[in-house]
Amino acid sequence: MHSIKLFLTDVDGCLTDGGMYYSAEGEVMKRFCVYDGMGMVLLKQAGIPCGILTSEQSPIVKARAEKLKLDFLYLGVGSKVNPDSLTKLQAAQEICGKLGITMEEVCYVGDDINDIDLLSAVGFPCCPPNARPEVKALPGIKVLKTPGGQGAIRELADEILV
Repeated sequence: MHSIKLFLTDVDGCLTDGGMYYSAEGEVMKRFCVYDGMGMVLLKQAGIPCGILTSEQSPIVKARAEKLKLDFLYLGVGSKVNPDSLTKLQAAQEICGKLGITMEEVCYVGDDINDIDLLSAVGFPCCPPNARPEVKALPGIKVLKTPGGQGAIRELADEILV
């Protein structure tokens, strides 16, 4: 895994347990695992840019990305609600173009059907064990041992940095 030059992840189901907390005013909270945050900080310290691609338009995710000083944040990509948005694959290709790298050098963690195109295009596709069966069945995908929102990203970061 030493040829990884970019680390990207989805949020819900990967950085969180997939649960969403709503009030009458809308989204209120998401639970993030500090181990995952440290995993991305360690990747960044090792020179691997990190980013989030999510279909959600979430100020909570924006705040988390800013706290971790992530290199890339794409909100509202791959959204079925907004078909005019970039797909997650297009967003990743745009980032690769900026960095001058290929999709083969990208590690992406996704868990649902809107991640399949991107997972199928990267060199290092991964998913947590709580991912949808269609995702876990993708050829070449690494199914992590740790569930999303409980340190899955840290598990992967530790493997990448060995």
